Amino acid sequence: MKFIGLGEKFAWLGKTFDFGALGRSTILDSPSRIMNWPFSAFFDHFRQNDNLPPRPAGQFTREQWMSENQESPAEATEENVGSSPPARSAPNETPMIQAENLSKFYGIFAATRDVSFEINRGEVVAFLGPNGAGKSTTMKMLTGYLAPSEGVARIAGHDMSRERLQGSRKLGYLPETGPLYPDMTPFSLLDFFAEARGMGKKEKLQQIEKAVDLCALSSVIYKPITKLSKGYRQRVGMAQALIHEPEVLILDEPTSGLDPNQIRGVRQTMKRLGEEKTILLSTHILQEVEAMASRVIMINEGRKVYDGKLEDIDPKKVGLDHVFADLTGHDPTTGVKLQTSELEA
Repeated sequence: MKFIGLGEKFAWLGKTFDFGALGRSTILDSPSRIMNWPFSAFFDHFRQNDNLPPRPAGQFTREQWMSENQESPAEATEENVGSSPPARSAPNETPMIQAENLSKFYGIFAATRDVSFEINRGEVVAFLGPNGAGKSTTMKMLTGYLAPSEGVARIAGHDMSRERLQGSRKLGYLPETGPLYPDMTPFSLLDFFAEARGMGKKEKLQQIEKAVDLCALSSVIYKPITKLSKGYRQRVGMAQALIHEPEVLILDEPTSGLDPNQIRGVRQTMKRLGEEKTILLSTHILQEVEAMASRVIMINEGRKVYDGKLEDIDPKKVGLDHVFADLTGHDPTTGVKLQTSELEA
């Protein structure tokens, strides 16, 4: 079987393969074959790379793996097995997403430089910036998809360079181009990701049903993904990010390709999810910021230029598009990028 990995490299069977965040794009030339492989094979690779003890001899069950790797008895019982979720702290108390001086260099080019912020439990934060500002690069470093050149990214307190597996259990990630296998149906894709997440048969069906309802996929659930519209493919990508009920969601352009009715549906979904999850979403549609977020982080040319409450970003009431242009060094009327001398004036 041929693997073409687009995430960071894990040497397994001599190929590039990474299931760390399960939101990273990995293309399988025949993904249906892998669904019949024993799930323990995946974790043999994980345990070897994380220096975990060998798995038990004989049948390797999900419960055995969880009993060895759970963070606490309460977490394994409530969060992973599927009973009622643990009690959550009040919003804005616990940092769930942390960027500490994140920088990414490609030779002499700095895609991002010294980007720092914290997002607390229960916040919905819009991540703004013009094309090429470094939004997607920052999101990829937060998820562990890219290793930062400098700085630390943490999800739910886990350093994503050192504890990526632990962090990925708390994380749902929708990249700009979703991790979809065209020859699968939405159901088979979600079943595949749920099994890779370690869910048993009953739990898989329950979580698939929840994700399908939340993302309104019931009418296309058995239709090949290659035949779906861009909007429906985006919904399937959203469903895979939600399949394991993560505490943290990082969504890169979640409304891309959606029609106005579908966008309104995403707004309502974000509002419901924001009541109990931590969400960082990027978008170019400024109206979506006002509809879904309570806080804005903006970067320009790889550096953070604003971090604050939505109601504080436009004190003069000139409009969010005017503020966006001003903070990113563009003329608010023409949209033309201003020269340094014009900015100083």
